[in-house]
Amino acid sequence: MPPRAFASSRRSEKSSRLARLADQVDLLCAIATAVLLLAGWLLHAEDAPLSPVAGASYALAYVFGAAMPLWTLVKAIRRGAPWLDVDLLMLAAAAGAAVIQKYAEGAFLLFLFSLAHALERYALGRARNAIRALADLSPPQARVVRGGVESVVPIESVRPGDLVIVRPAERIPVDGSVHHGGSAVDQSPLTGESVPVEKWAGDPVFAGTINGDGALEITTTRAAGDRTLDRVIQLVEQAQAQRAPTQRFAERFTRVFVPLVLLADALLIVVPALAGWLTWEQSFYRGMTVLVGASPCALALGTPAVVLAGIAQAARRGVLIKGGVHLENLGIVRVMAFDKTGTLTVGHPEVTDVRPSAGVSPEELLRIAAAVEQRSQHPLAAAVMRHARAARIELPAVQNVQSVTARGVRGIVEGRVTEVGSLRLWADGGDAPPDNVRSAVESLERIGRTTLAVRHDGRWLGVIGAMDRPRAVASAALDALRALGVSHLLMLTGDNRGVAEVVARAVGVDEFAADLMPDDKVNRVRDALRTHGPVAMVGDGVNDAPALAQATVGIAMGGAGTAVALETADVALMGDDLMRLPFAVALSRRARTIIRQNIAFALSVIGVLIVAGATGLATIGPAVVLHEGSTIVVILNALRLLAFNGPARPAGGDHAA
Repeated sequence: MPPRAFASSRRSEKSSRLARLADQVDLLCAIATAVLLLAGWLLHAEDAPLSPVAGASYALAYVFGAAMPLWTLVKAIRRGAPWLDVDLLMLAAAAGAAVIQKYAEGAFLLFLFSLAHALERYALGRARNAIRALADLSPPQARVVRGGVESVVPIESVRPGDLVIVRPAERIPVDGSVHHGGSAVDQSPLTGESVPVEKWAGDPVFAGTINGDGALEITTTRAAGDRTLDRVIQLVEQAQAQRAPTQRFAERFTRVFVPLVLLADALLIVVPALAGWLTWEQSFYRGMTVLVGASPCALALGTPAVVLAGIAQAARRGVLIKGGVHLENLGIVRVMAFDKTGTLTVGHPEVTDVRPSAGVSPEELLRIAAAVEQRSQHPLAAAVMRHARAARIELPAVQNVQSVTARGVRGIVEGRVTEVGSLRLWADGGDAPPDNVRSAVESLERIGRTTLAVRHDGRWLGVIGAMDRPRAVASAALDALRALGVSHLLMLTGDNRGVAEVVARAVGVDEFAADLMPDDKVNRVRDALRTHGPVAMVGDGVNDAPALAQATVGIAMGGAGTAVALETADVALMGDDLMRLPFAVALSRRARTIIRQNIAFALSVIGVLIVAGATGLATIGPAVVLHEGSTIVVILNALRLLAFNGPARPAGGDHAA
């Protein structure tokens, strides 16, 4: 493990232990306060003088109840952080209750405040633990082959290039590529994909995923600390530390509100007593009640709890949201722009049409074309090879293969010159393609196909058409986005207009633009921002990086294993599943709704308690119950996001249509 990653891991473990200890201290203080409060109340008869034992019980209840808020206040003062906050108001209210000899009410306030702190830590810990649990997905050890000897070693000692053995049904401990073997790998813990993915030699695999029935030999490509799983955990922890716009508003509100409450409370205590409207004791008691009711605990915690829960649930479903600001912004998007290749389409061409010339069989056309293309690295060549293998066609040998840039390839098959490519391959020669070949090319290109003409020993064998097919769920995903309120769907592509039009019609976008360079995509996003408002751009995180950065929210498609996608985008879909988009947008909309609910509820309770306390309609006891109860309510309301599943998925997987 790299030193920085190892140090970060150790700090994370230490922080986790300290957090668990703080949780226990909060709970123990609350329990001790409750026991001592009950003892003092039982030992202090009504209207009787306070006995020494009862007084000691109340005093100790104050000590245990005030310990954690007082420690938090001292730490804030030491750091120079804002300290005119909720803890100060609670301590002031409890001290005031003791001054007017309402010991039970003051101790009861501290008990509920300590209990609320413990419950808040527990509730927020649930959201954080949803992310920390990711760290447990990767095994602590790996079975490594070194020098022909297989041994089990700590995961920290595995280095790039090491050969790792993974047995059936085991979790994969490293990021790497399959060296030997084949299996169906369950990637759902990392990418959210619902169907296991077949893995064969050369295919990438990721730490934390689950091997199927086959044994795998994996060549490690990333050391512990640099794996996709490690980067996801680190990025999500950073995201949880960011402040959402609504959260920043609540913090600014609290910094202004608390001093105003203290000033107004001082006037509430002094003015009615000096004016003779109330006794000093009555006026002071009302002031303490207002202090309790005005503490904005629920307001301060309502938004960060939603952000933590929302980011955690998104990560569990294979969507990485890199901060509260992006969680909120995704919910206001009304326009979504998509790259075509690899986003709305599967990302690689497939043979769709085989049109042989008269007297030539489809098998012969494919046999000769694939023979030459087996030496080419072009994506269209790979498509022809896949199609020929699927048809179980045996290929002849080929010699002297030459690539003609942007036009095609030439080679010798069965002793004869063979050429495969676009019609530009023959543009400079005297042997122009016959009308039947030109007609086939034109008709295929009109319906969005990329074409390859094939000539063997001077004889035109025919034309092969290929296309990067739309994803099977693309249309359903776009319909789901429209149902969520995304009113305009735009496709941006560098491909030609004919291909773009076919894909646009198949998936159902509202508008498309073709033949675009990266700068053109940026300009299109800017135009959409001016015309429609907030825009989300969905791309591959590399070629579309400028447009992703320009959009309100940049979304990288297929982020698993793609470092650039994880680093540049605001949101990364860890698997190539377009249905994660409606889920992410729906989650964001739900999060914004819950944030508004929490803010409205918290402000309403504060307003009611201030009025009730100032007019004498509420005493400290009921004010404490309502105030601390409202805090727990907003936390529990936020945690509903951990059960959010989003729109229903269409039947079937996300394969080529």
